[in-house]
Amino acid sequence: MTSDRIIFRSSGVLLHPTSLPGPFGIGDLGPACMGWIEKVARAEQTWWQMLPVGPTGYGDSPYQSPSTFAGNLNLISPERLTEQDLASNQTVSECELPDGPVIYDEVVPRKRNLVRRAWERFRAGEARSLQSEYDSFRADNAWWLDEFALFAAIKDSFQGEAWWQWPEPLAFHDEKKLRDKAANLAEEIEIHRFGQFLFFHQWQQMREHARKAGVQLIGDLPIYVALDSVEVWAQPELFLLNERRMPMVVGGVPPDYFSATGQLWGNPIYDWDRLKKTGFSWWIERLKAALRLFDLVRLDHFRGIEAYWAVPGGDVTS
Repeated sequence: MTSDRIIFRSSGVLLHPTSLPGPFGIGDLGPACMGWIEKVARAEQTWWQMLPVGPTGYGDSPYQSPSTFAGNLNLISPERLTEQDLASNQTVSECELPDGPVIYDEVVPRKRNLVRRAWERFRAGEARSLQSEYDSFRADNAWWLDEFALFAAIKDSFQGEAWWQWPEPLAFHDEKKLRDKAANLAEEIEIHRFGQFLFFHQWQQMREHARKAGVQLIGDLPIYVALDSVEVWAQPELFLLNERRMPMVVGGVPPDYFSATGQLWGNPIYDWDRLKKTGFSWWIERLKAALRLFDLVRLDHFRGIEAYWAVPGGDVTS
């Protein structure tokens, strides 16, 4: 007996945007990205898969991000900002770096300065056509954006220290102290909001270009968040933490054929019982956010949804 069902097969390419060529020390969402999409289409490939595109954390790893909802400012294209009068030629030239491996200590301050200069021009009246779009972005994403911008601004004010190294009232999310701190950091908070707007604005332009070329995007969502993240800081109830808000258990994998000692990741583990009581609402929002960026999402280490390896917090690999 034969079936009349037709199964369509497809293929694609895995490449993280940071690996694209360009003059700014790291791949971004600019002209090289658009050209890459066109090459993928000409090669008759229909998928572009990439690693997580959130901010990088410890070790510059996309799997140790300080936010599961925010975008990576390093991917913002200086060239695209000049098209909208949000960057001068001088500012763009200050972002340039020689060819070679990505050196994050040089890339990050340049891209952060790029965002700051773009905000200053926007605040001064440039790119007024983006004002309504920015207002809508702020309103639609306030549920994660405001907390992230506050977290990022406070972190900057303490020279990047992890949240548990901040003064205790801030580390433990004291609302009054946070309001006072937010008032003092109002400008820095707004710059972080605007930086996220720039990322998502350029991302949607890239995604529309890919759609027209017939190329779909596959994203990557790490199963865990970093300990030094806005999620653990602002929503500690989602994780198995002790009274000091440090992990009671952390993630990893047991010894196997590839590693005699296993792998100790150090990420806090979710309080799945509590998440279940909420209908897994946080996880649902997390997946919805990922699907606003991608056509398909790969859940990194999805095995952990069914069962996971837990290591006591504070343990080390012997």
